[in-house]
Amino acid sequence: MLIATQDNFGGSAIVAALISIVVVAMGVYITITTTLASRRQNLFLKRLRSTAASDNAIIAGLVTPLVVVNVLQVAAILIVLALVGEPPANAPVLIITLALIEAMFLGFALATSGLTNSPDHAQVTTLPIFLITVGAAMWVAVTGTEELALVKRLIPGGAAAELAIEAWNGIDFAEVIPLVLPTLAWVFVAFVVASQLFRWEPRR
Repeated sequence: MLIATQDNFGGSAIVAALISIVVVAMGVYITITTTLASRRQNLFLKRLRSTAASDNAIIAGLVTPLVVVNVLQVAAILIVLALVGEPPANAPVLIITLALIEAMFLGFALATSGLTNSPDHAQVTTLPIFLITVGAAMWVAVTGTEELALVKRLIPGGAAAELAIEAWNGIDFAEVIPLVLPTLAWVFVAFVVASQLFRWEPRR
């Protein structure tokens, strides 16, 4: 629907940014949080940890297929968008942006899963970050960053949305770093928090 009516939403660049944030938020953040909570609830994580595989290998084995599928989904959608509308002017920066978005939501998923007791509980625990990131992306897409630029970029999802829009419209590499750093910072924060919150067994 967004692709077919992209002109009503501001064109290909804005649609690309919004689709990227929403699809990754749902396909990586919510799905991985729910999956890990389910695997913990049925003690599958505990059993896996008793094998010879390392903790990192176990987590990678569980989340990598979901991330790969999501990357393919986003790529397919953006390719169709590029064919129907305007193609991205700076594809390398767009790819970097998508990688950062995937990493950010993966980190958020690992962190949130530590606070999630069951798949049903994930509907509640994932809601705040989902609303904040999607809301920030929509705020940037609708109003731009001429006003309150710093605030919009510091909210998770804001700088990523702006970078996706600018990459699609065309951006110089000198302007990339100020937009990459906020999202990169959120990736770092998410994985640090995940390392503290992640649990292998259900709470007793």
